[in-house]
Amino acid sequence: MNLSRLMAARAEAGNPVHVGLIGAGKFGSMFLAQARLTKGLHLLGIADLDVARARGNCRQVGWSDEQIAAPSLDDALTSGASHIGDDAMALISHPGLDVLIDATGDPRIGIRHCLAAIENGKHVIMVNVEADVVAGPLLARKAEAAGVVYSLAWGDQPALIAEHVDWARTCGFKVVCAGKGTRYAPHYHQLTPNTLPDVLTEYLDIDPESINLKMFNSFLDGTKSGIEMTAVCNATGLSPQEDGLAFPPASRFELADVCKPAGDGGSLSRSGTTEVVSSLYRDGSNVPHNLAMGTFVVIEGESDYARQCFREYHMLADGSGHFAALYRPTHMIGLELGVSIASVALRGEPTGSPIGFRSDVVATAKRDLKKGEVLDGEGGHMVWGKQVSATKSLAMSGLPLGLAGDVPLTRDIAMGELLTWEDAVIDDTDPAVIIRREMEAAFGRANAAE
Repeated sequence: MNLSRLMAARAEAGNPVHVGLIGAGKFGSMFLAQARLTKGLHLLGIADLDVARARGNCRQVGWSDEQIAAPSLDDALTSGASHIGDDAMALISHPGLDVLIDATGDPRIGIRHCLAAIENGKHVIMVNVEADVVAGPLLARKAEAAGVVYSLAWGDQPALIAEHVDWARTCGFKVVCAGKGTRYAPHYHQLTPNTLPDVLTEYLDIDPESINLKMFNSFLDGTKSGIEMTAVCNATGLSPQEDGLAFPPASRFELADVCKPAGDGGSLSRSGTTEVVSSLYRDGSNVPHNLAMGTFVVIEGESDYARQCFREYHMLADGSGHFAALYRPTHMIGLELGVSIASVALRGEPTGSPIGFRSDVVATAKRDLKKGEVLDGEGGHMVWGKQVSATKSLAMSGLPLGLAGDVPLTRDIAMGELLTWEDAVIDDTDPAVIIRREMEAAFGRANAAE
């Protein structure tokens, strides 16, 4: 509870935490908005393929030209200003860097950056959840072996949910379910960048040409939910439901009624799992008091006295009083990232990190696909990412969603079918494929023994 004091002490000593950011998009920009105001934090450098855009984003969020005028990383280290360039590896390997943030969103690139950072003795904050679900458990193991920290990003929902789970377990509660809210309807699984604007304009006043439609599509087609709940499972030891996420409608006041096992009157196939609740009823109407931007945990009261306390302290209990929910109404992604930086650099503790391979995200056909078609990856026209257990994914040789881009199909695939490695032409020399298969070999035996 004293991270700000520890950061202030670093500032007072003239020894700030030197941070590097790769990717100055939306998440990066939100981080930058607070980074210049955080005592004890020095942004050594930004690496982005579009340097002009990165500079513009810095100015937009309040940075002066002088603050981003360092001509080199060496100059940034001595002057206290920040350097903006396009050489990510130069940033990663700079001896003055303490913490690397990967906010690229590309799993292949994120894995490469992470491995380079570990090799150079840098802590890693993996905003790139797409990379985490492809190889996070192995990356975290490699980081630990090298004496550095691999962490999920505070402010993004997986880290916040992992904190909910940690709170509950530290207090001795059994975790029944943890998750988040989103906007969902069953037909969203078939959304494409072309059809997405019709849905977005139903509830947002937004110009579709002003956003990355493929990225936004992954938020609605079910992929991002599968990715984030997989990150939660791998960081907490929770396990996916038998058929993945069901997206039941629920208000924030109904969480404990809905997100409990079916045998207790809820919707879950098991206890100790993840779920994402929808802000829409199946008829398309809005759920009042929904949790579309928030996170939650449902716990079980295992004694009469605990359940009595649920009532006395107005916990959001279910009808039986045996289960109760705690929720956070929103998340502020990059604005909150300073918590991860301080925790990693000053305590040597991640704000969530994979401890095993419990869950996976497998590419699933949005439509009937034909042999020879080239998959277009996350948020595209062809596949969405379904959460499955790691055991199931390994048994079926499921094709990770994060590697389902720019690969041609070897056979016809029916809509709704989960893809396998054998269904696509895979480049066995791709470093991301190599690290993924290394992870499967390293963690597969433990999963098979469950």
